[in-house]
Amino acid sequence: MKPRRREILDVLAAGELCVSELVEILGIGQPLTSKHLRVLREADFVNVRSQGRQWLYRLDARPLQPIHDWVKPYERTWSARLDRFDKVVREQREFEQNNQTKEGQRDTAK
Repeated sequence: MKPRRREILDVLAAGELCVSELVEILGIGQPLTSKHLRVLREADFVNVRSQGRQWLYRLDARPLQPIHDWVKPYERTWSARLDRFDKVVREQREFEQNNQTKEGQRDTAK
């Protein structure tokens, strides 16, 4: 799936929007936005309804459920690895800050 279409799905996850609102949020033209919406609608990722003269689009997450179900078992592993990575980054920052403080103390002592 193209990044712009994923972006549209992300925006629509917050709620139903008309094309002009999507155009404003995405910063792309109406024809391109409509083209992406057509593709997403044909793939059943979005639903559309008419309200007066506007077409309102909303996310239909049901086609994403099999992907979610497949990825779910890996979530715990990813979380644990990211937690370890965060710890390493914090320790590295503390180490670098301590070294900078020590170097500054040496420079002022001279």
